[in-house]
Amino acid sequence: MNTPHQEPSEAAAASAASAAPPLGLDELDEIDTLLDDLRTRGEEIPQWEFFDGFLTALVCSRRPIPPSEYLPMLLGDGVAIDLAEGEPLPLLSAFADAAQQARFLELWMRRWSEVEQQLDAPVETLDDDRTFQPLVMDMRGAVASLPEEQRAEMAGEFIPSFGQVWALGFMFAVENWPEDWDAPRDKEAARWVDEALDSIVALTEDDTGKPEVCMFSEDGPPSTSQARMESFAEAIWAVYDLRQLWKIMGPRIETVRKLPEPGRNEPCWCGSGKKFKKCHGA
Repeated sequence: MNTPHQEPSEAAAASAASAAPPLGLDELDEIDTLLDDLRTRGEEIPQWEFFDGFLTALVCSRRPIPPSEYLPMLLGDGVAIDLAEGEPLPLLSAFADAAQQARFLELWMRRWSEVEQQLDAPVETLDDDRTFQPLVMDMRGAVASLPEEQRAEMAGEFIPSFGQVWALGFMFAVENWPEDWDAPRDKEAARWVDEALDSIVALTEDDTGKPEVCMFSEDGPPSTSQARMESFAEAIWAVYDLRQLWKIMGPRIETVRKLPEPGRNEPCWCGSGKKFKKCHGA
C-alpha cells in the first residue's frame, strides 16, 4: 500500500483516518472554507479539486512521497523540508496555527485512505459502489444553471471543463517528480504507463465537443460532451492501471556505481599527497 512516509504521530493519524468514514458534504464544505482562509496568506492555493487530483497521483506514485516533500509543493515554495529522523512536520506558513494544520492533515489523510480503498477494491464496472470517484465538479453546468443576471456577470471568464482541474492536479504531481514516473524498461509496462498518462492528460484539455449532459444536476442545461464523459471514464481506469502497475513493480532501485580504486603505489584520491597504500588504502 503506497502510504506516505510518516512520523509516529502521523502514522497514528493515518490509522485513525483508515477507520473513519469517507468525507461527507459538511466536511467538503469545511475544506473549501479552510482553503479560502489559506488563500488570505497565499493567493496561489488551488481548489480542492486540484488537491484531489494531486493526492490521487501521490497514492499511485511508484515511490511513497513524504508530506515534507509534497506539502511545500502544494502550499509553499516547493522546497522540501529537511526533517531529522522522528522529527514532526513543522507549522507551514500557509496555516493560521497548528490546530488548523492538524485539521487539514486529518481530512487529507481520510481522503487518502478512501482513495486507496477504492483503487484496491476489485471492481469490474464503474457502476460499482466501490469504484474510485474523483472529487470533481461540473463548473460549466453550475454556471449554466445560474439566473441569467449572474451568468452575465461571468461572461468572458474561463470556466474549466468537467474533470479538467482534477487532471491538472494529477499531472502537477507527475511533472514535479518525473523520476518516479519514468517509463519502466519493460516495453509492455512502459506502454501501459504511457497510455494511462495519455488518458489523464486528455482531461487537462478543454472540452470543445457539443454539450449533451449536465453533471451538476439531472435537469440542468447541457454542459459536457458525451466524448468528455468517455474520456473521464478512461481516466478513471487509467488511475487503476497506474496504481496496480507501480504496486507490482515497487520503488525504483538505483544502481550504485563504485569508483575504481587507484593502485597501491599511486597517489591517494583524497589529495593528501601520500600513496594510496599509506592513506585510504591502509
